[in-house]
Amino acid sequence: MQQTTNTILMIRPINFRMNEQTAVNNYFQEEIDLKNAEINKKAQEEFDAYVFKLKSFGVNVVVISDTDKFDSPDSIFPNNWVSFHADGTVALYPMFAENRRLERREDILEELEKQNFVIENVVDYTSAEDEGVYLEGTGSILLDRVNRKAYCALSARADEELFIEFCEDFEYTPVVFIANQTVNEKRVAIYHTNVMMCVAETFAVICLETIDDKSERKNVLKHLKEDGKQIIDITEKQMHSFAGNMLQVRGENDELLLIMSKAAHDSLTQSQVSKISNHCKIVSSSLETIETCGGGSARCMMAEVFLPKS
Repeated sequence: MQQTTNTILMIRPINFRMNEQTAVNNYFQEEIDLKNAEINKKAQEEFDAYVFKLKSFGVNVVVISDTDKFDSPDSIFPNNWVSFHADGTVALYPMFAENRRLERREDILEELEKQNFVIENVVDYTSAEDEGVYLEGTGSILLDRVNRKAYCALSARADEELFIEFCEDFEYTPVVFIANQTVNEKRVAIYHTNVMMCVAETFAVICLETIDDKSERKNVLKHLKEDGKQIIDITEKQMHSFAGNMLQVRGENDELLLIMSKAAHDSLTQSQVSKISNHCKIVSSSLETIETCGGGSARCMMAEVFLPKS
């Protein structure tokens, strides 16, 4: 069982803009004074440059274009609706925003099968939407695949009971906590776990100051440390530059890479950079438009493909 994969699914946007349906609890989103067509064009340029960079390091990127059949402004973040597992299982997740539910496309799974990836079965949690219950994929759930642990910061988009059900289905030990950020001088839940935390093979990047409850913080640290992870702590300010939204992947000759945005990279201190560099190479790309309008960054754009090949 590996923590990292060489294959990433990415969805090229055709209708990218600020999604008014997600802005209600994603406090990372901001308005840009540009027309939507211009925003989409900039997002496409950032997307293409990012894919080019990943491929140049030997990452196998499967790019599928968004469809103009639906209005799906957040389709660039596929990791929220699907996850692909090493036993050939695909999980489909319930999404908070109604227009994000349109992103779940059967033809994307068919395209992966055409590329010789094996899908044995699909575990579908999407009926939870009818009850107003959500769990947004690897945005909500951080998987330590080797140690079979799943980390989840509860929020309007991450339901505890459904998370526990996922952990039972996929045989993970749940590690549950609440992570908050300060918005207008109030502490409010961070919408996705993967903006405040990244679990890599031998280290974890985490914004500990978001976990207000001391015993919860202690518990998260206990789990990470007992699995031998070096803890790299980031500040809330760095988290707002998407320094928690990183993903470790494998490049050419299985080289380990930590992928992040330029903003995230620029926010890191020299000491944090050298700690990460002791474990793997840092690869960053500018995602300014996508981060500002979408409220998501490098990690959100990549759905890891662990499926076996035929």
